[in-house]
Amino acid sequence: QVQLVESGGGLVQAGGSLRLSCAASGRTISDYGMAWFRQAPGKEREFAAAINWNGANKYYVDSVKGRFTVSRDNAKNTVYLQMNSLKPDDTAVYYCAAARITSGYERWYKYDYWGQGTQVTVSS
Repeated sequence: QVQLVESGGGLVQAGGSLRLSCAASGRTISDYGMAWFRQAPGKEREFAAAINWNGANKYYVDSVKGRFTVSRDNAKNTVYLQMNSLKPDDTAVYYCAAARITSGYERWYKYDYWGQGTQVTVSS
């Protein structure tokens, strides 16, 4: 019902910035909480950031607090992840996800829809 397509990933040096976008189609994202998860090779999928349906509440894993900012533009049906001061440990495939939830944003199994992912590589 909801298709999500991430873009904006790439190769960046440590300390640099990237802005990821998640474009949704099929349904308005106004009804959904949205999140970004990431997965490094050989590691479990990890919660990175989330934003509730109207953008009033934002959530971040401790390791990205102060560096990443999640936002949304419901009129454009798009969610963003601004990533600053990137570190090599941020290297991962970043996935956008959507769910009609009001809590538990950090739990991957709460999400019904997922994008294909976009690669972020941070070099030293």
